[in-house]
Amino acid sequence: MRHWSAIAMLAAGAMAAGLALADEAAQARARKIIGGSCFLCHGADGESASEVFPRLAAQNADYIAKQLEQFKSGARKSTAMASMVTNLTPEDMRALGQFYASRPPHQEAPKDAPLAAVGQYLYHQGNRFSGVPACATCHGKQGAGSDSLPRLAGQHAAYLESQLKLFNKRERTNDNAVMHTVAEKMTPLEMAAVSEYLSGK
Repeated sequence: MRHWSAIAMLAAGAMAAGLALADEAAQARARKIIGGSCFLCHGADGESASEVFPRLAAQNADYIAKQLEQFKSGARKSTAMASMVTNLTPEDMRALGQFYASRPPHQEAPKDAPLAAVGQYLYHQGNRFSGVPACATCHGKQGAGSDSLPRLAGQHAAYLESQLKLFNKRERTNDNAVMHTVAEKMTPLEMAAVSEYLSGK
């Protein structure tokens, strides 16, 4: 019995070591790709100093890989990203997703506290008068999203606001169609408020 227990322990140890090596290889692969181009807009660790470009640090790995694949296929339109993803393989996309997901999230206080307070209410309660649902229903109470939905917490307010406007205009069509019906019910003030709130999460 002890013999089989020892074998099982050795097998588990070997498997753990193999996974650690695979993770290190994926991290190195991602670092090489990021050092070649991604860092110019998104920062070396996905911190993105410019509000034009989204923060990728702590973003969900599967969501990042999905977006990269859809930039490559054309399902999500972006002149800037189209050329960046041309040579990426599915393995590259997964490695990038895993790398950015492992980075610490960005945290700072919202720049406009009163506006963020309005956004907090909308995010958690929605607007029953206009039919805007609570964002937390899908994106979670902390704005962390899921494998298929993006993390919104800590994202640039201007970037979030721009994406809501794109959903409203049907200019972004690659993600959940629910976002079209949500965004079309939101006023410009509500879009700005929710975005400001999430930027400080």
